[in-house]
Amino acid sequence: MQAVASQAKTRLSFQAMSEPFGLGPIGQIPIPVTDLDHAVAFYRDKLGMAFLFASPGMGFFDACGVRLFLGVPEGDQVTGPVSIYYKVDDIAAAVFELESRWVTFNHPAHMVHRTEAYELWMASLTDPDGNPVILMSERPLRA
Repeated sequence: MQAVASQAKTRLSFQAMSEPFGLGPIGQIPIPVTDLDHAVAFYRDKLGMAFLFASPGMGFFDACGVRLFLGVPEGDQVTGPVSIYYKVDDIAAAVFELESRWVTFNHPAHMVHRTEAYELWMASLTDPDGNPVILMSERPLRA
């Protein structure tokens, strides 16, 4: 009986939700890397991302409220690749800036979709571990 009582204490309680459940904001995205120092330098110095902190085998960056977790996989953990799509306001300016930092693009900026309101443009590169990094920009159409 005592074991049942202690199990009951460790259970989480929940309340009925008034709104239908659905997952919301992303908290963290893992990116597998082989050389943490090289990857941290690339994301910080080449891509210009805000470095948060490091701990053994891990580096963390802020992507406008979503945390990117660079980590060296251990054992049988998934090793990628992981694709990340970054929104940019001006894709031409973003590509120009990254190329000035010696970043090489696999695919230059190009339109991939058009609606009545905007054109969707993308450009892609890879990080040092072959993870795709894609820039995306919705360019409004002039009325």
